[in-house]
Amino acid sequence: MAGGPQENTLLHLFAGGCGGTIGAIFTCPLEVIKTRLQSSKLAFRTVYYPQVQLGTISGEGMVRPTSVSPGLFSVLKSILEKEGPRSLFRGLGPNLVGVAPSRAVYFACYSKAKEQFNSMFVPNSNIVHVCSAGSAAFITNSLMNPIWMVKTRMQLERKVRGSKPMNALQCARYVYQTEGIRGFYRGLTASYAGISETIICFAIYESLKKHLKEVHLPPSSNGTERNSTSFFGLMVAAAVSKGCASCIAYPHEVIRTRLREEGTKYKTFIQTARLVAQEEGYLAFYRGLFAQLIRQIPNTAIVLSTYELIVYLLEDHAK
Repeated sequence: MAGGPQENTLLHLFAGGCGGTIGAIFTCPLEVIKTRLQSSKLAFRTVYYPQVQLGTISGEGMVRPTSVSPGLFSVLKSILEKEGPRSLFRGLGPNLVGVAPSRAVYFACYSKAKEQFNSMFVPNSNIVHVCSAGSAAFITNSLMNPIWMVKTRMQLERKVRGSKPMNALQCARYVYQTEGIRGFYRGLTASYAGISETIICFAIYESLKKHLKEVHLPPSSNGTERNSTSFFGLMVAAAVSKGCASCIAYPHEVIRTRLREEGTKYKTFIQTARLVAQEEGYLAFYRGLFAQLIRQIPNTAIVLSTYELIVYLLEDHAK
């Protein structure tokens, strides 16, 4: 027998929390690398390019120095050599503390908002998915920003191998002592701007999921083959939707990291965007995108498919 609205909400809370936790553990090192690449404190390396001067007899010219941003593997090598492998899991504590309730709140809000918007618009239409995803993201970002702020600060902290870095509680205490309560909400405006990514992601995901349901699979002797095919299809749909959304909305991630840095010149969303564009060029808004893609695509695939699988198994068990 199907459960009531309260049981359905608890089901979505549990499924979302489990999916988020599993995804966070597997992709933590990539998130640390991505955050370091987004930071203004990233150490650039100087490359010298020969510049030919036309009109000279020999054709020789000056050597032009150019600053080049290090890549994903350079940052990984630097962390391993200078700080040790444990630094790749910096911020995992607040991530685990925050990711389960964050995903749980998000999916519960998304499910509840979807019910409400289905009664207002054409059921399961794109406008329903967009409004549901946007509402859920707004509530989740507002509630969880203090935890993500502490996580980012921990990931940006550079400690030489052997020295003891701050834990989550020490970092939170330090932020409170130096910046007060407002310090925990740095980067919140950028997170609100990032709602566009969530909206794009879920709009594409729900559209792909609808197409998957319309594909008629050949009947099999048992449901195992059919279920595994559906599960794989959901993973692909989640990966594609997150990849597209990340590429479109990625600049807000760089701005958010800059806003959360300690003692920097970055104060507001617009001012930070203007400074980054003027001082580093527009390509700086996409630093760390590769790390983000190879982190977020599998992470979102794991989160959404785990969520769907748990919902399916628990609903099937309840019948």
